[in-house]
Amino acid sequence: MELLCPAGSLPAVKAAVDHGADAIYIGFKDATNARHFAGLNFDGKKLDKAVDYLKQHQRQLHIAINTFAHPEQHQLWYQAIDRAVDIGADVVILADIALLEYAKQHHPQLTVHLSVQASATNASAIAFYQRNFNVKRVVLPRVLSMHQVKQLARSCPDIELEVFAFGSLCVMAEGRCYLSSYLTGESPNTVGACSPASFVRWQETEQGLESRLNDILIDRYGPAETAGYPTLCKGRFEVDQRVYHALEEPTSLNTLELLPELFAANIAAVKIEGRQRSPAYVAQVTQVWREAIDSYQRDPSHYAAKSEWMSRLAKLSEGSQTTLGAYHKAWQ
Repeated sequence: MELLCPAGSLPAVKAAVDHGADAIYIGFKDATNARHFAGLNFDGKKLDKAVDYLKQHQRQLHIAINTFAHPEQHQLWYQAIDRAVDIGADVVILADIALLEYAKQHHPQLTVHLSVQASATNASAIAFYQRNFNVKRVVLPRVLSMHQVKQLARSCPDIELEVFAFGSLCVMAEGRCYLSSYLTGESPNTVGACSPASFVRWQETEQGLESRLNDILIDRYGPAETAGYPTLCKGRFEVDQRVYHALEEPTSLNTLELLPELFAANIAAVKIEGRQRSPAYVAQVTQVWREAIDSYQRDPSHYAAKSEWMSRLAKLSEGSQTTLGAYHKAWQ
């Protein structure tokens, strides 16, 4: 099972490699990837250094070109695929059908993984992408229960499946974030960033620390509360005279407990979310997951998620909370 880790900077690449990642996924410094935050991502010499470091350590490089091409700028996305090939990327991660077709036509030897943004949640959808675009692996959306993941693994034995293992959760549209677009006019699919920083404002008030997005109150924190980044989906709002996390709670996915089931289902890779996170975050999460995978492989029958691992990950989680997310839901 491959441990696939995020990197938004060169120090994060080194942190992931040095702490046990098998493969790293990165994005270019433009709107072709869904984490186009200021100060992050790769181009020029930093891209060259990242590629060199990965090759030196014999780790795989995945390039996320996982937004949807804009009609007036589609060449930018095609050029991103060409650039990924030129620098020797092992994999490109795509969602847009036009980009999948371009990769197939112009770079037939390129290994393509289907991004979570394509939202392939059933066997027929997966077969469509495999048949038409030679997709080698599908990243499953974080809306499937464990039972459904197992069913897909049985139904699609000829294609690799990748699941998210740890990190932020996203509401059902998986990164396209209609909520961000509704509130700011910008979203991961238009500028590559959810709740862009230029719309964020923090203010101390008599009622507490307030976070606002495009002047809309997202949350208000008491003196002892940890303040999170103001995304609309994880704000607290008044509904029926009750203030609570009406859409989604600020908590992180953590599937360490499910590792035996993921191995048994023959899942090809577990993915850590967080290209926007710090190198220290990448290092710590990668190290815990490396230890867990190695522990399982040494002695599968006695594997258990150690409390020490859970504690370390909880400290890195949103709101210091973790969840199994949709994996433990009983819906079918």
